[in-house]
Amino acid sequence: MYWHTFHTTDDAAQALARAVAAELSKRLETQERVTVAMPGGRSPVAFFEALSCETLDWSRVTVTLVDDRLVDESHEDSNAGLVRRHLLQNQAAAAAFWPLVTEPSNPKADIARLDKELPEIDLVVFGMGEDGHAGSLFPDAPETDEGLAENNPHAAIIVTPPNAPHQRITLTLARLLTAEKLYLAIQGRAKAKIVQASGWALTGRWPISYFVQQAKAPLEVYWAP
Repeated sequence: MYWHTFHTTDDAAQALARAVAAELSKRLETQERVTVAMPGGRSPVAFFEALSCETLDWSRVTVTLVDDRLVDESHEDSNAGLVRRHLLQNQAAAAAFWPLVTEPSNPKADIARLDKELPEIDLVVFGMGEDGHAGSLFPDAPETDEGLAENNPHAAIIVTPPNAPHQRITLTLARLLTAEKLYLAIQGRAKAKIVQASGWALTGRWPISYFVQQAKAPLEVYWAP
């Protein structure tokens, strides 16, 4: 785990945007296309807007999501809608987008589609909640153990959060760890303490611990107090 500390959340967002853009550009030198999985929620907005202005061959980039809520893209809680409004603009308007949710009322169809068609993921950018959840792998959600299983053959699962609105679709740990690099963006001292403590205990109480303790993909943490 590599830890990057910044004075402000804006500094962290700008630095993360530069790092992700540089990594995408580097991979485009040897690959025809690259795919990056992005976080949801409100925290990534500054990062999305900064990244959207970075110059690279966005026409060869596919953007997907780490997780999303089972709502239409027009809903204010849709991560896909958030990405379209704040990332797929400016230079990044040329990127392709691969949503997780296309049929909110029939998530099993989306799971089957993801298993069959989701592109290989090169980079993952994700966040973490103050309860240690990563993506939509929540502590105490009945599906989280399945989502954290190393041998899970599925790209994604349906999750019912215990204390949050809307069912979700989230990529599984097994699928996320096929990426070659992970970026975790967090804010605040409480979240920093959880990430640091999760290096000592692999537990479903803190799903983030499965990302911190794995050795398959380098994890870089971008943190501001």
